[in-house]
Amino acid sequence: MKNKVNKILMLLSLIFVFGCIDELNTEPKVELSLEDLLAQDPNAVEGILSRLYASYALSGPNGPGSSDISDDAGESPFLRGIVNLQDFTSDAMKNRWGDNGLDQLTTTSNWTSENKFFRYLYNRIYYTIPQCNNLLSVLTGVDVENEEQIKSEVRFLRALAYYYLIDNFGKGVLATDENFGTPAALPESNRTELFNFVETELLEIEALLPNTNDYGRATNAAAQMLLSKLYLNAEVYTGTPRYDQSAIYVNKVISGDFSLANDFVSLFSSDNDVSTEIIFPLIADATISQSFGNTTYIVNGSLSAETMPLSNFGANQGWTGHRATSSWYGLFCGGVNDSDGLRNCNDERSQLFWIGTDPETMEDIHSFVMTDYRTWTDGYPSIKFRNSSFNGTSGTTDFSSTDFPLFRLADAYLMYAELAVRGAANANMNDALIYVNAIRDRSNADLITVGELNENFLIDERGRELNLEGHRRSDLIRFEMFTGGSYLWPWKGGSANGTSIPSTYKLFPIPLSAIQANPNLTQNPGY
Repeated sequence: MKNKVNKILMLLSLIFVFGCIDELNTEPKVELSLEDLLAQDPNAVEGILSRLYASYALSGPNGPGSSDISDDAGESPFLRGIVNLQDFTSDAMKNRWGDNGLDQLTTTSNWTSENKFFRYLYNRIYYTIPQCNNLLSVLTGVDVENEEQIKSEVRFLRALAYYYLIDNFGKGVLATDENFGTPAALPESNRTELFNFVETELLEIEALLPNTNDYGRATNAAAQMLLSKLYLNAEVYTGTPRYDQSAIYVNKVISGDFSLANDFVSLFSSDNDVSTEIIFPLIADATISQSFGNTTYIVNGSLSAETMPLSNFGANQGWTGHRATSSWYGLFCGGVNDSDGLRNCNDERSQLFWIGTDPETMEDIHSFVMTDYRTWTDGYPSIKFRNSSFNGTSGTTDFSSTDFPLFRLADAYLMYAELAVRGAANANMNDALIYVNAIRDRSNADLITVGELNENFLIDERGRELNLEGHRRSDLIRFEMFTGGSYLWPWKGGSANGTSIPSTYKLFPIPLSAIQANPNLTQNPGY
């Protein structure tokens, strides 16, 4: 109940600041600058801070049709971009709408700098960063309560945006509160320079962030998790492995106050704000914070009234869009290869795919093999995320109230296990086995032995546990499975059976609009 109250209070503070100021770096809606607003009412900083948190889940200040940036309000929100670029470009999920740009993501083919979906995420990153810089610069001259903590939260949100820049695009300008407002175009910073900035920021704010915070706000565990992820991917980002450092910070997360949820499905239901496992959520509410870009995109996009009972999942709408491929549901129970094998699998996570049965013919409605990614019944829709309550009754709504678990403990457990396998100094195989089997036991999956705990097992287990949570592309790149032809999946490279893709696809192209706006930016190789 406490988290639910805090969630509502955060959303209400967000509505308050929307009424006071339109964008932190543009003209205010009222005759007050940001400095004057905080000088008159220092408590307004809580609403402004909520505005920054919301930049990851909402499209804009005035409902689902408004946008902070000059891109489509429905297509461009930050979280929607994470799912599009992490999950639809990878092996597990495909979209059938055929939109120009999205089609190229779902088939990992024909990527260009003019693809609007690359621009959407890039623009969202560079919306959030200057808003953070503006608030930080203003706070140097205004006294507000808990100023150091608030600054640390803003710096965390900025570091998170830069993390997605590093991971997806590999370079960009390093905009900070120190160069905020500089009229000249900023120089380009490479991946290592951006990495070093984010590392320094997170190391400085870890001790300044609180152990506990209002629901939906960053804690020191959120900073530790982001640091551990940064170090885990350091070899990809900088060429130098940092596994020992990654293990230090994932150990801090694991030793904190989080515990695995008793039931896997509860993590992806509309009352998941009471979960003991979620470290940092992006919050959603079907009434107060409507968006086509938060979990509404995942829930509604994975449903269709043509083949599924929408009300079972708390939804009024099904957008007939997303389906999993056999590269996801084929991971379960030793590698199932048909619907009967999946139905009979004891791993509860394997049951979160909709197969459907025709009542007249008793044949499967959806097919195991995705022969045509644009055909809705090719592939199984994922019902992992839903808008129904796990612990009580719930009605149906157009938008989702399910919070997105950006960071959660099961991911930390699997990160620890990977670090142990990779030989990190601060991780051992015995604890790794305990953590992995705790995850599997929760879902009634067969437990494994230490001899089975290796890289091949872990990349599959990360898929079984974490697919559709914005990690898959990065995971495949780290395991050297994303590009080339050694690992194929349905529609990789635009081929039904999959084909090799170039190594340059480990990064997305810098959007053409960004290069046109700043002559200091250069294009990534291969585009």
